[in-house]
Amino acid sequence: MSDEEHHFESKADAGASKTYPQQAGTIRKSGYIVIKNRPCKVVEVSTSKTGKHGHAKCHFVGIDIFNGKKLEDIVPSSHNCDVPHVNRVDYQLIDISEDGFVSLLTENGNTKDDLRLPTDDSLLTQIKDGFGDGKDLVVSVMSAMGEEQICALKDIGPKN
Repeated sequence: MSDEEHHFESKADAGASKTYPQQAGTIRKSGYIVIKNRPCKVVEVSTSKTGKHGHAKCHFVGIDIFNGKKLEDIVPSSHNCDVPHVNRVDYQLIDISEDGFVSLLTENGNTKDDLRLPTDDSLLTQIKDGFGDGKDLVVSVMSAMGEEQICALKDIGPKN
């Protein structure tokens, strides 16, 4: 073995899967599920009884967490479904560029410049108005399956 020390960054997602399996019968309302390769928040779950040919089925209705579209899926309750790893991180808003990208301050002091403004109109106007008024804004960024999007906004007071 070599005497070299190996240093790894503390993020545990290097090479990790974007989803994990979970039995369909254990997924509940307000959980997450992958429907048609899109990460969704479950808004409705109904389970049918076992029929003549065996399996009880779960009917999932989910809303895509990034574009808000409603998706549905029916899966036998004993089968596994993909569940996305969903993370929410808060960043302080530093700047908004003319081309619709935001500049965010991470916890370790670096900047993150690869995110666009959200497509949700009310959130978009809140961010632009608050930034225009010179308020200190903290945005929540939701990430799942390799996609990221600003999903919420907090006002932490005026800039000093």
